[in-house]
Amino acid sequence: MAAMARFQLLHPYPFIKPSIVLSKSPLSSTPIFTLNANYCNCHISGSTSRRRKLSTTSAVAANSESSSTNAESSYSIVGDLLDYLNESWTHFHATAEAKRQLVTAGFHLLNENEEWVLKPGGRYFFTRNMSSLVAFAIGERYSIGNGFHVIAAHTDSPCLKLKPKFSSSKSGYLMVNVQTYGSGLWHTWFDRDLSLAGRVILRADDGSFSHKLVKINRPLLRVPTLAIHLNRTVNTDGFKPNLETHLIPLLATEPEKASSELNDKMNASSSKDPHHQLLMEILSDELGCKAENIVSMELNVCDTQPSCLGGANNEFIFSGRLDNLASSFCALRALVDSCASPEDLANEHTIRMIALFDNEEVGSDSYQGAGAPTMFEAMRRIIACLGHQSVGECAFARAIRHSFLVSADMAHGVHPNFMDKHEENHRPLLQKGLVIKHNANQRYATSGVTAFLFKEVAKIHNLPTQEFVVRNDMGCGSTIGPILASGVGIRTVDCGIAQLSMHSVREICGKEDVDIAYKHFKAFYKTFSSIDKNLDVDC
Repeated sequence: MAAMARFQLLHPYPFIKPSIVLSKSPLSSTPIFTLNANYCNCHISGSTSRRRKLSTTSAVAANSESSSTNAESSYSIVGDLLDYLNESWTHFHATAEAKRQLVTAGFHLLNENEEWVLKPGGRYFFTRNMSSLVAFAIGERYSIGNGFHVIAAHTDSPCLKLKPKFSSSKSGYLMVNVQTYGSGLWHTWFDRDLSLAGRVILRADDGSFSHKLVKINRPLLRVPTLAIHLNRTVNTDGFKPNLETHLIPLLATEPEKASSELNDKMNASSSKDPHHQLLMEILSDELGCKAENIVSMELNVCDTQPSCLGGANNEFIFSGRLDNLASSFCALRALVDSCASPEDLANEHTIRMIALFDNEEVGSDSYQGAGAPTMFEAMRRIIACLGHQSVGECAFARAIRHSFLVSADMAHGVHPNFMDKHEENHRPLLQKGLVIKHNANQRYATSGVTAFLFKEVAKIHNLPTQEFVVRNDMGCGSTIGPILASGVGIRTVDCGIAQLSMHSVREICGKEDVDIAYKHFKAFYKTFSSIDKNLDVDC
């Protein structure tokens, strides 16, 4: 506390703890609470971070128009985003936390394996594989053939994942074999305090199985770099690790041959077990089960450093997995807050939806990825339920024609040390609003029409926007936007929050951009219909 006091005396800007609420709705409180596993239908182990209770009161609700405007302008979700990031070490945890927040907000959990019963004014969601999620709110005045207004993002990020047989020993160390997931900046994973998180399948004594999430909330692993004394040319030739042989985390030193009974057991099994007995004991202690009851694992290697505010004015967010959990959280909160009270859906003619997919970083071609028909199957089911099974194919086709998709994925902010990597007229800045992405070769799904409509939402609400085009002499990344747009022909705009250090173990984005994205997404839900009806390009 004395050090903090000295910091405040020496610097004109307020020092803000990363975990505090920067600003909150005047009509809601933010008590601290811990996770209730009953909300998730899956046990979450190792969840020790404190999180705020999700407000079920809309930020724009107030006693007068002027107080409503003031509340809207001062409301911030940055503190809640930090909590979400610190909870969501993996795509499984991100989905479980989104599920918990939706249940808290009054959304009804659906099961894809069961019949749905839906009604206008209802709010619903379902998960798939506990790594993807679709949530939606039905307008009270919805009629068959009206559209869906969707914001889509993804829950996965580049990381290291344990191999099925991860046990390895070298030079007196117990090692953990990993495989790379996505296109990460793998050199940034060296010399970091790492741990493990993910999900396991447990076998109970009665022969039944259960699905549990686990997080080892302490430094457990490390990938050490080679000392410069043994690699003198690293600063001139570059750091070029072999991803198969050099990117293997250390777990522990090998136990002495003549040691305790546990070490004897570990030595006896090390030559034949695909998993280190020591690590299995750590996992079983965290889960509160026997090691032999763990029958399957999907574990990610995770950085343990918490997400936080940074910069001289605390204007930046320093965190892993900003790509793309920042977009996912802004979409989640925009949906929840846009329909927090019954009045919010009273005059709505459309269906508001979010879709959070897995496996974007590796192409989306999976059961839980955007390449699967998850979202469009949900749309068909919703229309069928609301039409009491009496609607035909034309109803879905008409609904798609009236629909609009916002593909939200983080964008490349201009790097001050590498400005030449951006096209000179399209250099997005941090703190300057959502970036609308364009590519003539359809690596992004944005068109002139969809960009105009999305920018018009921002214009009405006095929100800034930026635009990005990749240089002609560089390759262009892509998003789930083109995949979904081409799936059934839904109008799509690609956008994202500008960031630096994309795909690093620690990334950077602007604090202000998070709140701008949240407000833009919420404005999209509330006002897009009134804008869209004024433009018809195929009449």
